[in-house]
Amino acid sequence: MIVTVERAALNRVMENIERVVVGKREEIELSLTALLAKGHVLLEDVPGVGKTMMVRAIARSIGAEFKRIQFTPDLLPSDVTGVSIYNQKTMEFEFRSGPIMSHVVLADEINRTSPKTQSALLEALEESSVTVDGKTRKLHEPFFVMATQNPIEHGGTYPLPEAQLDRFLLKMKMGYPTGSEELEVLNRVEQRHPIEELEHVLSLEEILSMQHAAGRVFVDQSIKQYIVNIVRETREHAEVYLGVSPRGSIALMKASQAYAYLQGRDFVVPDDVKYLAPYALVHRMMLRSDMQVMDRQGADVIKDILSRLRVPTSASETVIK
Repeated sequence: MIVTVERAALNRVMENIERVVVGKREEIELSLTALLAKGHVLLEDVPGVGKTMMVRAIARSIGAEFKRIQFTPDLLPSDVTGVSIYNQKTMEFEFRSGPIMSHVVLADEINRTSPKTQSALLEALEESSVTVDGKTRKLHEPFFVMATQNPIEHGGTYPLPEAQLDRFLLKMKMGYPTGSEELEVLNRVEQRHPIEELEHVLSLEEILSMQHAAGRVFVDQSIKQYIVNIVRETREHAEVYLGVSPRGSIALMKASQAYAYLQGRDFVVPDDVKYLAPYALVHRMMLRSDMQVMDRQGADVIKDILSRLRVPTSASETVIK
């Protein structure tokens, strides 16, 4: 089992975030899962449900440098990555870093900017580095991006291409609060927003140590085979036009390791995989056009696949399909 001190520290982080984000424990856990797995999150929901507040609260809770990029149609790639400027005094080019050079980055309304600018994030999301003027620069560690987009408005937007979607470890929604939760939100912000008083409860060094520990969580061979079977089924399913790539298999395994660590375990169980599969795989697959007309969703396909596949029941069992 995970050391009690580490588990208690992660609980403090979640409780700290909940001072700002009311009634979203599951979404907070998923966000921390992505952070521990060194992945990134695509948050798709309507405006005003607390997306920005959650990522700001995460940054404050771990004492991380936070930058927000408001994606607009006129945003340039250099506005994200940075640019080299000629200094007349030194007669040399100096690099001015962009907002991507931070620990926690909010890519707000990422689908409102052009594909040219969206692609500026590809290297950062996959390699944790940016290349400007032929020179590659490593980004800060830890490095965590939470991108948001509004699924309702389509005017003036540029849907993210599959290659970009594939770079996000998890895709999720916030959802509206319940009546009692919304009332609690009003009570908390009546005089002063709690985000202004939030202090960090975990250091960046501790997060880096936890990321390393999460990567060492044991995954039995039968669990790995179970993940492979799920992903293979997405490629062969009758309703799917484009199945999940091997990157999706890796993402599901890494997310399962981090989620198990978050739950205080040093091993992955099948329920971790089943729980995370919709969040880690749906955005990596494309349904046939006629299935979309019939209002079938990727989550329906994943649910169907999970219901049909045999679940490994012992450490020695290997499921081969």
